Amino acid sequence: MDISIIVPLYNEEESLPKLFEWIERVMNNNKFSYEVIFVNDGSTDKSWEVIESLKKKSANVRGIKFRHNYGKSPGLYCGFSAAKGDVIITMDADLQDSADEIPELFAMIKNDGYDLVSGWKKKRYDSKLTKNIPSKLYNATARKVTGLKLHDMNCGLKAYRNEVIKNIEVYGEMHRYIPFLAKNAGFTRIGEKVVEHRKREFGETKFGMSRFVNGYLDLMTLWFLSKFGKKPMHFFGLYGSLMFLLGFLAVVVVGLNKLVAIFHNVKAPLVTDSPYFYLSMLAMILGTQLFLTGFLGEIVARNSTERNNYKIEKEI
Repeated sequence: MDISIIVPLYNEEESLPKLFEWIERVMNNNKFSYEVIFVNDGSTDKSWEVIESLKKKSANVRGIKFRHNYGKSPGLYCGFSAAKGDVIITMDADLQDSADEIPELFAMIKNDGYDLVSGWKKKRYDSKLTKNIPSKLYNATARKVTGLKLHDMNCGLKAYRNEVIKNIEVYGEMHRYIPFLAKNAGFTRIGEKVVEHRKREFGETKFGMSRFVNGYLDLMTLWFLSKFGKKPMHFFGLYGSLMFLLGFLAVVVVGLNKLVAIFHNVKAPLVTDSPYFYLSMLAMILGTQLFLTGFLGEIVARNSTERNNYKIEKEI
């Protein structure tokens, strides 16, 4: 099979027929063998009924229905697991991504040798204040932290070699950083393509301003995991040991000062009267806690259980 198209969705009943008609036209014009996997993320409207009706009209339609809303990353994770195509295309269900971009994205993977191609919505139709400006700041930070020179890390329209999506784990809200996950998995041929951004025709956006705050937190998580995820003791143990050592040396200095004063028959305050004594003890305690955190992190890293376990109600 040439292409698997994965469409995660939540309450998009109005846009789905038009989206599939558009995808079907592009696929047939280019003579691609394909499947479209709609992942219904606990929609409360008639999205699943629409998917079932599309399935009756076309054998190329597949569907996954979650029992309740999990988020975009779980939708992509389950879609990736089910995909059979040589090239996987992800796109949003709100008609803001253009299906006409698919042939070029496919060619960049199959002919140009890319592992992953991320879309870049260079000209956007979103609100400048609530989306454009925060998005630019967010992407600038992401480029600095990840080392990937992508202008639009969070663009939903992306293309992947099948091998890529079978070797990365998307969980939580990490869908924003799939290129970084791919890079950490050893897939370094990552490209970018300017794609068309269209105005939303139906409904309203499902993401608020909180996504930028969550985005930064997830970015810091990924950065830490990429460096210390399999060796947390290298981070916590190092800084814990340094803090304990500094605290211990400070206690020694305070104690020596007391001994010198006694040796010279100079009346000196009690060791416990010095604020440096308590700061030293605090440093030693924090150092010990950091070291133990690293030790526990090692145990958790070596015995982590499966985290992607989602309740699927139906599959077609």
